[in-house]
Formats: sequence, structure tokens, C-alpha cells
Amino acid sequence: MTDIQTRALTATEWIKNNCPSAPKTGLVLGSGLGKWIKPAWIQKSIPYSDIPGFPVSTVEGHAGALLVAEIKGTPVFIFSGRFHLYEGYRPQEVTLPIVCLALLGAGNLILTNAAGALNPLFATGGLMLLTDHINMTGHNPLTGPNVDAWGPRFPDMSQVYCPTLREQAMQAGLACGQRLEQGVYVAVAGPSLETPAETRMYRIMGADAIGMSTAPEAITAHHMGLKVLGISCLTNKNLPDCMAETSHAEILSQANASADALGSLLSALIPNLGGRHG
Repeated sequence: MTDIQTRALTATEWIKNNCPSAPKTGLVLGSGLGKWIKPAWIQKSIPYSDIPGFPVSTVEGHAGALLVAEIKGTPVFIFSGRFHLYEGYRPQEVTLPIVCLALLGAGNLILTNAAGALNPLFATGGLMLLTDHINMTGHNPLTGPNVDAWGPRFPDMSQVYCPTLREQAMQAGLACGQRLEQGVYVAVAGPSLETPAETRMYRIMGADAIGMSTAPEAITAHHMGLKVLGISCLTNKNLPDCMAETSHAEILSQANASADALGSLLSALIPNLGGRHG
């Protein structure tokens, strides 16, 4: 048994013994995207540092806690803060919470992130549903010995992001008056932001938004049989011929401004989600 297997099984057992419920839906919140959660929804807040085997989030804008919550009466695990390759974590550590979620019996995973818009038609402050991704991180969380009980050695990746969940999200967007774009997300390792030449290359490759997360988590979730929905909050626009300087602080500020739109969407969507697919 590998170190990651041991850590994942230990963390899963601890969560199972210390949480009041086992929700069928998990939600990962990206940078600055947690302010819409109402304190009354939270049944329990567990710092990642309390969970044996868990990494600890080191990035500003990531709370670093597992929230056991109810959104309009629907139980949900909320990972408030995630782990990144640029923090120095291995891909298997970045995705350890996703493994735990699957082992706990969840069926749905919603991955959110703060991303830069590459598509010039997409507006800053908008939301984009992921139809696909391009993994340019140089890493894959499935590298190394495969755990056959968790998924196949060579998982098919032709439909990582569940079209059924995406359609449900579109319907939720209509219900709450929130416009949703759809497009391809490219994941890079970071932490440096992309150059104009890199931006131009990613756009030519077919990417509509860019960020430093999500793809490794989606790969692991799909490998383990979870239905995956990805949502990008477009915090800035990357136009290679007139690149404006930006910073992490500015991205966090815009993410906070977009959080209300994300919250309205998720509040309308999550109560309608089902469990694990067959």
C-alpha cells in the first residue's frame, strides 16, 4: 500500500467518524469564492490540520477547512480551499480530498475556480461551465501504482465533465437569472501568471479560460466514478496583444465580487442533484 493510499484511508475513516452526515455531493471552492456560504448552513467546520493525512492549504483566499453543510436542506461536503502543485505538493496530495470524497460514497463533485478568460467574448465577472480541459501542468495524479479498487489503469477521458450536471446547471442558471458561458479550461502549474505568448498559444489550442487547479481533481474524480461539474469564475481577461498587469490580490478581489453570482447558481443547483451514477 502506498503512502497516499494509507493517508487517504486514514483521513476517510477519521472524517466518517467525526462528521454528522455523509453527503452525496462534494463542492471544492476556489480562491476567494466562499463568502456566499451562510453560517446557518454549516453544521460543522473542520480545519484541514485536524484531519490525519491531509495537506494544509497555504494560499491566501483559501480557508483550509472541510465544512459539513446543508444548502436548502441538502447535505454537502464543502472543501473550502484546495491544494496546488505550485505549493510544492505532489499531484496525489493535491487530489487526496477527492479520493476521500469518493471513498465516503459521494456521487457528485462540483469543482469551482478563479480563472482568467482567454475567450475575448467572455466578460470579466462571468461564470463558465467547463466542457473539457487541457492539462498543461506536466503532472497527472494517476501516475504510479494504480489502485484497481478505485478505478481502471487507463481511464477513458472522452467525457470528464458530466453533460447531465451541466444541463442541470444551465437550468439553475435560467432559474436564478445567471448567464453561463461554456468552454474549455486549460490548467497550468503556476505560480507565475502566463506571458502574452503563452496566452496566445493556449487560445490557439482551443482554451477559453486558464487557471492553476481543477484538472488534476477532475481526473481523479472521473477515475473513481464521480460525476463532475466544473465552474470557472472569470476574474480577469487575458488579451495577448494588450496584456494588463494583474496580481493575486486583484484576482482575489474580483473572485469575491463574483462569489455572489456563483452562490446564487449553486444554491439553485445543489438541491436538485442526485447521487452516484451506475
